Formats: sequence, structure tokens, C-alpha cells
Amino acid sequence: MGRSVSDGPILVGENRFGPQRNIGYATLTQSCYLNLLNTTANTAGYAGASGVFVASNNIPNGNATIYVPSSTLPLGQNTSQTIPADTATQIYRGNVFYIPTGSDIDQCIIDVAVLPTITSGTLSTIKCYLSNNYTVEGGTATYATSTITATGRQTTAFSGTQITNANSTSTDIVGINGTQAVSQIVFTLSLTGTTMTTISAGQIYVSLRYVQPDGNIGTTTVYPFGNFD
Repeated sequence: MGRSVSDGPILVGENRFGPQRNIGYATLTQSCYLNLLNTTANTAGYAGASGVFVASNNIPNGNATIYVPSSTLPLGQNTSQTIPADTATQIYRGNVFYIPTGSDIDQCIIDVAVLPTITSGTLSTIKCYLSNNYTVEGGTATYATSTITATGRQTTAFSGTQITNANSTSTDIVGINGTQAVSQIVFTLSLTGTTMTTISAGQIYVSLRYVQPDGNIGTTTVYPFGNFD
């Protein structure tokens, strides 16, 4: 979403405004609160369950279907992914966001209010993956990774390849009936350990900040200038 302010467009000639112009972007945010003890669907903070991720687009959180990304298949024809059930060595939780194809992901903010813990056993590592699909522990996320060791705002790491990917998100679900194609952004929380039992605590706030693509930027050169000029 772009905007430009000038003294007014010049409708004749090649120059529309001077070299100094106020150009900016509106950053959009989608958020999801995950209370790992809440296993009641369609309530505030619902964090899913064994083999179940959530979506916050129908507030409050509800059960989500994570699709195998496809640049050719419209919603309804996509193959759904299977989230592994909890085991004594691996527990997954997560949520999904949907944003316009080609968006620029600026930040994935992971705020931990209560550190995840388990009832018994040993919890060794807590990792987060931001990708266009569910990410298996030790896998490579499309967009970003993070490791949780304490409460507070976490450090999210972007590799060079992830920066490139995040600069223009992929088409994962094709639009139908005139709707826009979307990128599926999946936050995977991965708990690994030994002889783990049930989750006993954990409260995490996930916020995705992104810029929608504006096709007018750098391409619209004639009047009318559209929503950019």
C-alpha cells in the first residue's frame, strides 16, 4: 500500500512532481495469541491440540487446515498437510496467517509471556519456524527461524535466502471467482525433548508485520496514476 504526496500532478509533459516527494508504505499486522493450555476451539487464546494448528482469521482462534503450497491450485483443490501428533520426543503447535501474494514481510514478532513447559520429562529445545507450510523440526523455514530460551521478545533470524523470500511472498493458494491469490504463512512452534508428557504452561503472542504489494510503484507512468500517485 503506497502513498505519494506532491503539490499536485502535472497532467502535461513527463514531470509529474519534483525530486522531493513524500512516499511511504502502510504496514499491516496480523496477530495470534496462543495459550498452550487452552484446548477449547473458538475461544480466545486457543492454541490447538495434538495434530491441530489454529487460525485467527475467524476471531477467536479456530481449527485450521494447513495446505500444501501450490501456485496453480485454487482453494478447495489444495492438498491438506498432516501435522504430526504429540510424542514423547516431539510436540508441535502453531497457527496460520493469509496475506496477499507478493507481500513484503518486515517482521515476525514473537513475544513470550509464559515460557512453555511440560508436566514431566525433559524439554530440551523450543524453536519457531515461519514458513509457507508446516515445518518439521530441523527443517528449513521459508522465511525465518527463532529459538526460545526465556520470556520476553525473541530474536527472529533471517538468512540471506529467507530475506529474499520474505521480500516477495510466494503464491500458495490461487484465488477463485475474482479473489486475490494468497500466501500461506505458517508459524510452527516445535518442542523437543525426552519422555515428555502434556504441556503444563506456555503463552505466546505472534505478530506478522508486512507490506501489501502495490503494482503502481515504479510502473504507472501515465494519468490516471491510481492509488499510488
